[in-house]
Amino acid sequence: MITPWMKPIEDASVWSGKDLERDQSWRFSLTPQQVAELDDGLRQVKNRGLSFAEILRVDFPLPTLTETLQGVLHQLRSGRGFAVLSGFPTEYEIDDLDRLYWGLCTHLGTGVTQNNEAGLIHYITDGALRPQAGARQLGKPRPVKLHVDLSDCVALFCLRQAPDDPQSLVSSSMAVYNEILRQHPEYLPRLYEGFIWSRIDTYADETPYSNFKVPAFSATDGVVTCRFHPGWIRGDMKKAGLELTAEETEIFDFIAETAAANSYAFCLQKGDIAFCNNYTVFHGRDGHDEIEEEADKRVLLRIWMDLPDVRPFADEGRVRYGAVRHGKMGWTAAD
Repeated sequence: MITPWMKPIEDASVWSGKDLERDQSWRFSLTPQQVAELDDGLRQVKNRGLSFAEILRVDFPLPTLTETLQGVLHQLRSGRGFAVLSGFPTEYEIDDLDRLYWGLCTHLGTGVTQNNEAGLIHYITDGALRPQAGARQLGKPRPVKLHVDLSDCVALFCLRQAPDDPQSLVSSSMAVYNEILRQHPEYLPRLYEGFIWSRIDTYADETPYSNFKVPAFSATDGVVTCRFHPGWIRGDMKKAGLELTAEETEIFDFIAETAAANSYAFCLQKGDIAFCNNYTVFHGRDGHDEIEEEADKRVLLRIWMDLPDVRPFADEGRVRYGAVRHGKMGWTAAD
């Protein structure tokens, strides 16, 4: 078992909602010149006949955006673990939006597949663009509890928000860690031991859940990493015929309550892209009213990315890749 780190985390990844409200250095905006640069990049890849998944960073130069994107990357790796980029263009056909969005993200990391369709861009909606397989519950109007996704980073591009404008939520999992250490250090050994995780649409030689435990928290070189998603853990336990113990239920409840108490609510508007480091930040959203008209339905475009030099890992195979690399999930376009 990985030995728990028993010192409080004191870097910028620890924050409360009040901290994000007071210091908004995590916000970035595109200038008209930078939007024009994106359009030029789109024109170049279309002239070459490239689909979005074929686009590499070298194919989509963004010279005036470099400093802004480096600022986003710094926030993700060394800052709050969270950033919002506003002003991304939305007035294109969906195929071109895919190219624009993917082209931008190549300057931050490497996109990976998210479902058994081997989808590299996942449309979070209950409308016509929704994936036909995988996590079909995504995009439904009901609230989404604070959670992590399975890649290094999740990018959520708001193409169209619901008319009643539900608030998005983020919370520092590192702040939660500090509260566990302060109030319930006895939880840490169980969290460091980890849990088996559910798998979807596995190949014949893969088990329906991981045959190893993924640490919910782990640490190396004084850097703590969170890998905790109650849904994926409970899903595997159901497949394995297991149930959470009373102690595990108490731990899960404490994490959920502490994350919610320290969360930050914000409006994700049309043209905003929210980025979260899944090792330090939980994300979710409020519910919204049912939307009947297709033209009014909420639509987000989600990209999962591996980030360069994201952090050290106590066990990269289990912590970084153990939950995501199975079936058609977690693979690059080149893979």
